[in-house]
Amino acid sequence: MDENLIGERILGCALRVHRALGPGLLEGAYEACLAYELTKSGLAFQRQMPMPVTYDGVQIELGYRLDLLVENLVVVEVKAVEKLTDVHRAQILSYLKLGRYRLGYLLNFNVKMFKDGIARIANGL
Repeated sequence: MDENLIGERILGCALRVHRALGPGLLEGAYEACLAYELTKSGLAFQRQMPMPVTYDGVQIELGYRLDLLVENLVVVEVKAVEKLTDVHRAQILSYLKLGRYRLGYLLNFNVKMFKDGIARIANGL
């Protein structure tokens, strides 16, 4: 399955979570419910996956963690903020570069209309 198809399925799962819960909860609640929906949909994922920084050929564990890595291809960062900012976009782009992934999604559940909380981020590698 390619990244774009995985992304469509992730967004479907996330939309179900947002419709059920709406805005106003903490990120952890949305992440846990999204993980449940991903499981129901048959997508494999890792949750809170460590993301080391490679510097000068050495991997250094600094406590960075991907919220979700779906099918070992697509990074998902779950947010519950007033609005997505450039800092959030920089964070996921850094994760894409560090892990050599091509596609990621920032999903902000703290919005009235879920489509306003979706940012698709691609890394040209």
